[in-house]
Amino acid sequence: RKKIFKSIMENYKLYINGNFKDSSSKNTFTSIDPSTEEPWASFAEANADDVNAAVESAYNAFRGDWSKLFPTQRGQYLRAIGDQLKENAELLGTIETRDTGKMFKETKFQANYIAEFYYYYAGLVDKIEGTTLPIDKPDMQVFTTREPIGVVAAIIPWNSQMFLAAVKLAPALAMGNTVVIKASEVAPAPLFELAKLIDKVGLPKGVINIISGFGEDCGKVLTSHPKVDRIAFTGGVHTAKHIVRNSAENLSQVTLELGGKSPVAVFKDANIDNALNGVTASIFGASGQSCIAGSRLYLEDEIYNEFIDKISSKAKQIKIGPPMEKETQMGPLCTLKQLTNIEEKVKQTVQEGGELITGGERPKEINQGWYYKPTIIACDHHNLPTAEHELFGPVLSVMKFSGEEEVIKLMNDNSYGLAAGVFSENNGTALRVSKAVRAGILFVNTYRLISPVAPFGGFKNSGFGRESGMEVIKDYSRIKTTWINTSKQVMGDPFIIR
Repeated sequence: RKKIFKSIMENYKLYINGNFKDSSSKNTFTSIDPSTEEPWASFAEANADDVNAAVESAYNAFRGDWSKLFPTQRGQYLRAIGDQLKENAELLGTIETRDTGKMFKETKFQANYIAEFYYYYAGLVDKIEGTTLPIDKPDMQVFTTREPIGVVAAIIPWNSQMFLAAVKLAPALAMGNTVVIKASEVAPAPLFELAKLIDKVGLPKGVINIISGFGEDCGKVLTSHPKVDRIAFTGGVHTAKHIVRNSAENLSQVTLELGGKSPVAVFKDANIDNALNGVTASIFGASGQSCIAGSRLYLEDEIYNEFIDKISSKAKQIKIGPPMEKETQMGPLCTLKQLTNIEEKVKQTVQEGGELITGGERPKEINQGWYYKPTIIACDHHNLPTAEHELFGPVLSVMKFSGEEEVIKLMNDNSYGLAAGVFSENNGTALRVSKAVRAGILFVNTYRLISPVAPFGGFKNSGFGRESGMEVIKDYSRIKTTWINTSKQVMGDPFIIR
């Protein structure tokens, strides 16, 4: 690892048309290591000219040989990308940890596991079938086929980059589309390391392009570009609204995954030890920087005091420290902006009546880095700042409930609907609640899991569309209907309706 962590600044370039290049403006920006608060890497800053070059490259590659390859040939490329991820999991994990502050043991595991997404879609690539239609016209053979859409703009946030790139890139490539990935301007290094691995695979030039930049010069130009046919976005609601407006310029298809404020309910009959581990994973795993973080906890009256005591004790024992160290259980937040926002929201919540159970401050024993203690706040209702807003940090807002009907109402009183959790040993309770809660992902007696087989996405302000799973590959295609006249006779009078 010491060999990977160089003392000099890393310099990353845009990846366009199979080449690594500087921005046409020569502008760059830097990334800060959250554990040291020191700059460690610089990146070429894409502007409108670079975005146009990336889209043109993808457009030309799509019109070239890529979409015409046999599905099995595209599958071979996907397997090769998966192989590269497995072979370079330690490098990718190290880079992501340094750029985002996420735990190395998690980033390394994810880089290795994400290979399975590419293998999964490599296996599906030749399983996409058309349909022969039982048409209600004589002498007509009618069938459907699926064809690729064209150029896909994939916009990836800084967290879980390998996963959020894979669930867009793998099905898009499998169907024969080409892709322009816009990496977040916050910690984009892992995706540029991915570009190096993709370059080794030898895909045709322009099939995958990776850029990063700011505001209208990058994001707006990309999402409104006339040659972009589909936009797959993961991020915040505010940005999503701009993307939807931009897509009116090119009438592109859009899918949105927008995070959440996910509720978790623990019933009195739950296995308490199991629920404690699930809740801990849901909010303190990855320092709470997960779109499915279980940041609202509802406890049934009878177990409220017992569970509060045990979860606060567990939170106090979490070892905070450098994310590369094996003993560390929770690393820093990715940005100073997150940290200061969390501090403000916690302060406001306490002022408005919330009771700080534990945490609520930076660890005094760490004098550098954007660290924040695991925090638990008891709330009378979920309209307090920490309970209402997505904080993207290790802050758990806890509330009481009495009975199944009340907790369903509370869990659904939420502008988001990405994930939710239910802990109960009664299968009937678990099934009724999980069915009634308006969320795209339900965890019962577990939490924070992903798989290439399982669709991922939400309801309400958590967006629309799905990622992962068998059906998603079809979302990167268009259906073509073909009519064939099988009659030996000349077509009849065109002015007689048939």
